[in-house]
Amino acid sequence: MRGSSPGPAPLTSGEGSRAARAAPWRATRGRWRRRSRQRRPGRVLPFPLGFAQNLIAGSHGAPRGAAGRDERGAGAARGASVTAGPGGGGREGICLEKQRLFVQIQRGQNEPERAAGARAGRAERSPLAPAPGLSYGLLPRPCRALVLLNPLSGPGLALKDFQALVQPMLAEADVAPTVFVTGKCPERSRRPPATPPSPPRGPARPRPGHARLSALSSPERPHHAHEKVRDEDLSQWDTLVVMSGDGLLHEVVNGLMERQDWEAAVKTPLCILPGGSGNALAASINHYAGNDHAGKRELLTNCAFILCKGLHTQMDLVSLSTASGTRLFSFLSFGWGFISDVDIASEKYRKLGNARFTLGTLQHLVRLQVYQGRLSYLPADAAPGARDDPPAPVPNGHAGRILPPAETGAPGARAEAALPEDSLLVPLQQPVPAHWTVVPEEEFVFVYAIYQSHLGSDLLMAPAARLHDGRIHLFFLKAGVSRVTMLKLFLAMEKGTHLDLNCPHLRYVPVRAFRLEPRASAGVMTVDGEALACEPVQGQIHGRLCRVLCGS
Repeated sequence: MRGSSPGPAPLTSGEGSRAARAAPWRATRGRWRRRSRQRRPGRVLPFPLGFAQNLIAGSHGAPRGAAGRDERGAGAARGASVTAGPGGGGREGICLEKQRLFVQIQRGQNEPERAAGARAGRAERSPLAPAPGLSYGLLPRPCRALVLLNPLSGPGLALKDFQALVQPMLAEADVAPTVFVTGKCPERSRRPPATPPSPPRGPARPRPGHARLSALSSPERPHHAHEKVRDEDLSQWDTLVVMSGDGLLHEVVNGLMERQDWEAAVKTPLCILPGGSGNALAASINHYAGNDHAGKRELLTNCAFILCKGLHTQMDLVSLSTASGTRLFSFLSFGWGFISDVDIASEKYRKLGNARFTLGTLQHLVRLQVYQGRLSYLPADAAPGARDDPPAPVPNGHAGRILPPAETGAPGARAEAALPEDSLLVPLQQPVPAHWTVVPEEEFVFVYAIYQSHLGSDLLMAPAARLHDGRIHLFFLKAGVSRVTMLKLFLAMEKGTHLDLNCPHLRYVPVRAFRLEPRASAGVMTVDGEALACEPVQGQIHGRLCRVLCGS
């Protein structure tokens, strides 16, 4: 018709389909933003970080609005595929790490219910199903964490990695860290020391979503973390976090066991963040959570996620007694021979990180040594009460004590008789009970007792191990093995298939107690990667003695 204005041009089929696909997403995105602002009035965070904050609080009993909407949000998060940028060190990498935290917390919000048996069907299908009688717990929100950090461990990047990667994630998860630097910090040594802030008193709570970072001290003497946890009032914190290698956690565990209130102190959940060279416990916890093998950066991210989720459970400890009267508690391993020699001798290559162990292994293979001694053990499946006249257990106050000993009247001093008794052991001066097994061979390349799955971040030595299985996984390699065979064993150990090689010289036995009596002082002994004088030693497992943060 003349004079009429032409209508809008018709859309093509392609343009219409694109518009139709985009419209629902725009509407959904707008609803998510409005809900995020409603849940946290006065504090608006970019999607999905605001919802992640409220979800963390909701999983710990805080009021949650519109549970149905939360479930739909969880489904949307599970459907998304979010990965960290290369290195994860920049602002974009940190934001992506926080989005991964959102996804991980969505997946892990029902972990306590599954651990309690509410999701028994799914737990039965899982290869890592919790054992009967286990107790799980959750960290409170807001959460106060004491972080013991060694900036000189491993390659020396622990402090930098904590500030760049871990601290932003903790701020998002309502975890306020108080950092205690256990070594000389290169960055702070170039400027005058600041006045250390006073520790928090009483039930003071940090502002939600903000991390409080304070360096309390920069000591240069050894065992200062040991003294810190032994003498400190631990009621100020909800968890103890160690960002270093396994050696610093060894100090923390033994410091807790020296306290007069050790039974309550060891119930404080421990957390390990990999900052050293080996990082065996961190790799083990990552393995128990069902994650694949991870490099250092990814392993640190996974362990930080575990800390943010706050799920903790029980962990076994092993009591070790030596002929000189020292008593130690170990969470990871005891070694003698080749593996221990490599661990200690490669300390000078710590700047190489985990590669130091590869270099040390090649060097010691050239000059392969044999160590003489007698090895005895109590098999894990041995029937209790098999002996007619059970010997008296090792007394706690005589043959066993933790070194360095606590001074009389010190705030953390404790009565040694209060420690758990080694009921499976007899004094080292006496022969082992008749129902024990004595290895007929007395020449070994190494003897290694491990209670976790990993020997290092890339060495899966005991795939069947768990945090609370009540077993010591005893490996010993008899003399006569060739260097080529040893190299094949360690290469297969990266995937945990070394036992499939059926090496006649390698033996593996799950035990509850063991004794090692070297013929000479040759070789190096290690406990959790720390050097120990070569002398007769025996140990037994104490099931579920402490608590540790876990992924499942």
